[in-house]
Amino acid sequence: MMHLMTRQLDLILKDGGAGYEAEFELPVVSHYLDEKGKSFLTEIFSDLGGEGSIPLFEKIKLDFRINRQLILWDTEVHFNRYRLASLRSELYSEFNFSFVDSYKRLCRTYEKDAIKAGLQVRVWNGPPFAERLFGKANEPGDFSGNGAAGWKLQAYNDSQIDLLTRIHGYKIIRLCPYETLMIGGSLKRLDQVLINPKEEQREMIFNWLMRKIQ
Repeated sequence: MMHLMTRQLDLILKDGGAGYEAEFELPVVSHYLDEKGKSFLTEIFSDLGGEGSIPLFEKIKLDFRINRQLILWDTEVHFNRYRLASLRSELYSEFNFSFVDSYKRLCRTYEKDAIKAGLQVRVWNGPPFAERLFGKANEPGDFSGNGAAGWKLQAYNDSQIDLLTRIHGYKIIRLCPYETLMIGGSLKRLDQVLINPKEEQREMIFNWLMRKIQ
């Protein structure tokens, strides 16, 4: 389901004449994930405090597909200590993902925004399934003990998406509120520009996005 940022990106891609598919679902071919891939995910799952068998997607929902490029918008809640832990996995040493260094920095810098946006019980605790994997969540905002089971599941799933899209032959492009564009002589945050972009800003965003998928 699209939110404001992805709706705006959808309009920008449409107006720019891009050949794309919105709300794309990638079926996961289970045998593409070999033992090495499973070991990466097991390591991440364990580092996050997960117990039992690692969960695996049967399909992955992405915001947009342009040829072999997949675009996904990450909200503020994705930038926290658990995602940072997942990004330190050997997975990200083995495979080259263009966003890793900047995402590590953003996780260290903007966790306060994640807290502001992600303290609702349904986000902090996650689905019932998260408790089975990571234990009962603490009270929202309390990172001691089991911390945020929902945030942990989200961090694990983000890494799962990174790996599974790669082994299916796609390049994933992650966009987030903290991206910056030079507009009118100054740097503007992407989320602020996307709220109500002017025509020339829409064209700039389109060209910027097309450069990203080269």
